[in-house]
Amino acid sequence: MLTVSLRQVKSAVILDLSGNIDIDSSILIEKIGLCLDNGYQDLLCNFENVDLIDYSGLSVLTIAYKNVINHKGRIKFANVAAHLAKVLSLVCMDRVFEIYIDEESAIKSFEEDKAISEIQNKKLRRRFKRLDLGIDISFKSKSEDKLHSGKVLNLSGVGVLVFTEEKTYPTGELLDLVISLLPKPGIIEVEAKVAWLVEKDIQPHLFPGMGLEFYNLDTLDQKKIIEFIDRNIALDIKEY
Repeated sequence: MLTVSLRQVKSAVILDLSGNIDIDSSILIEKIGLCLDNGYQDLLCNFENVDLIDYSGLSVLTIAYKNVINHKGRIKFANVAAHLAKVLSLVCMDRVFEIYIDEESAIKSFEEDKAISEIQNKKLRRRFKRLDLGIDISFKSKSEDKLHSGKVLNLSGVGVLVFTEEKTYPTGELLDLVISLLPKPGIIEVEAKVAWLVEKDIQPHLFPGMGLEFYNLDTLDQKKIIEFIDRNIALDIKEY
């Protein structure tokens, strides 16, 4: 039977595992869920005292991993014995899980991840300007034939905020967009994914609205959008 004890090192929660990871190891899923519910996102499983991982145990690890990812967390493994690493390798799960030789290197990797993330976010904010405007936009889901209409409240090189009284979609929905960037470059047709929905209680002046993230955006189309934004920011032109 698997036992799991928790301790904290810096921002990470260490799950010290002891015993076998098998069909009776649902406690691992429960403990990880408890950590996520309490706001901990950096989780490290210490395998130092794990003796065996069987087929059912692999399923337990997969479920636990998916739960962490769905909560936008990170989970890593440390002190994985050679015979356990071989089991993970045979089913190619060593390519999915981040495995470290010891606890210290795993903890350090969490800190490196955060530093890289902060740098990337800063670069993203610096690279893409946002233009407030009110141009027309049409959109539909992949399963629809009819286009719905709305207004672009702001536009950047990575996405748009759309106000629409016709229809909104759940987050993750993939949409076809037709944006009127007039007079130049004109009509642009792109794909976007619903990233977030406007909350009426928080932003009533924008409700109902959707934050859309461009999806598989062609480099040329992105360049046209950025050039349109730069021109209009320079001229301080807004269309309403």
